[in-house]
Amino acid sequence: MVAPGGGGGGAASWPSEGELDVVRAKVVEISGRGAGEVRVVACPYRICPLGAHIDHQGGTVTAMTINYGVLLGFVASDDAEISLQSGQFEGVIRFRVDDLQKPIENPENINWESYARGAVYALQNFGYDLKKGIIGYISGVKGLDSSGLSSSAAVGIAYLMALENVNDLVVSPVDNIQLDKSIENKYLGLENGILDPSAILLSRYGYLTFMDCKGCNITYRRRVDIIREFLSAKRLPVLFYVLQAVKMHQVFFVMCILEENLARRAEHYFSEMKRVVKGRDAWARGDLREFGQLISASGRSSILNYECGSKEMIQLYEILLKAPGVLGARFSGAGFRGCCLAVVESGHAEAAAAFVRAEYEKAQPELVSKIPPGRRVLVCEPGDGARVI
Repeated sequence: MVAPGGGGGGAASWPSEGELDVVRAKVVEISGRGAGEVRVVACPYRICPLGAHIDHQGGTVTAMTINYGVLLGFVASDDAEISLQSGQFEGVIRFRVDDLQKPIENPENINWESYARGAVYALQNFGYDLKKGIIGYISGVKGLDSSGLSSSAAVGIAYLMALENVNDLVVSPVDNIQLDKSIENKYLGLENGILDPSAILLSRYGYLTFMDCKGCNITYRRRVDIIREFLSAKRLPVLFYVLQAVKMHQVFFVMCILEENLARRAEHYFSEMKRVVKGRDAWARGDLREFGQLISASGRSSILNYECGSKEMIQLYEILLKAPGVLGARFSGAGFRGCCLAVVESGHAEAAAAFVRAEYEKAQPELVSKIPPGRRVLVCEPGDGARVI
C-alpha cells in the first residue's frame, strides 16, 4: 500500500541509516576496507499507478518509486575482479570486468549472477572502458516477493551505477535506461522495454512520472501475440497503428470490425490512455480521490477487458477496494502473481493493512500461511530515484 505523505519521512525514509550501516558493515567484512570507503547504490522498486498493459503498444503511463528497494554496497577492487555476495542468495560471485561476456542462450540458466555479468556486458558493448571491478554486497527487502515492483531492473541498474562509479564514468540516466535495456534484451534474452528502468532512474520524490512509451519493446507477449496472429491473417493489417493513432471518435468503428477479444483489448487501450491523462491532471491538482478512482477503474478494465489476473489476485484486489481509507487499487504487474497496489489515506494506512491481512487470510488461508507475517502487507511511501550514497 502506498500512503502519500505517510510516516513523515519522505524521500529520506529509505534507506535508513540503520539499513545503510548493515550493508556497509558487510562490505567492510568481506573487503577489509574502512567504512568510509564504502559507497551504496540505493535502487528503489517502482509502481505504475496508471497505464496498465499499454506501454508495449506505444501508450502513455505513469510511474513512481517507493521507499523500498535494492541496496548494493561496494568498494573499488584493486584490479579488474568483481567479487559479490548477496543477502538473499548463497555463494560468492567472482569474475573480471575484462572477461568477454556472451549473451545467455537458455533462460533457465539465469540466476543472481547473471545481472552482474549483464551489466558488464552492456557497458562493454556500448564502448565504455572498464578497468576496475567492485567488491560488493547486494540485498533486497527480505521476505518480499518483489514481482510486480520491477526488482530485476533495480538490480541491473544498481550494478551499472556501481561499475560506473568506480571507473569514473559519467553516464546520463537516459543512457543508463538503454544500458539496462541491453542487459534485459541482449544479455538475458527478455523482451522488457524501457518502462521499468525509466521509472527507477527518472522518478523523484513527490512527483508522478509521466512517460510516452512510443518505441518501447513489447513487454507482455501473451496478449500481443493475439494481435500478431490477427495481423498475420491480414484481417486488419493496420491494427497496431490503429491502437496508436486512431482518434477517440473513431473507437466505436474500430470495435465493430474487431473480433470480440480484440475489441476488449482495444477498449482497454483507449480507456486506459484516457485514465492516464486524467490521472496526471488529478495528481497535479492534488485530487487523490479522483486519482484513486481512476486506479480502481484501471484494475477493473485489466480484469474485464484485458482479461488478466488470477483468482487469488482478483480476490486481493476486491478486498483492497473495501479496506478503510483506500482510494484506489489495482494489480502491480500483470496480475497472475506478485502483488496488488493500493493508494490509501495516510491516516488509515495501518487500519487498512490490518483489514487486508484479516480478510485475505479468510479467503486464502493456505496461500497466506506461506507468506512471512511481516511481508503480507507492506505499507510504503513514494520514494526517490536511483542514486549513489
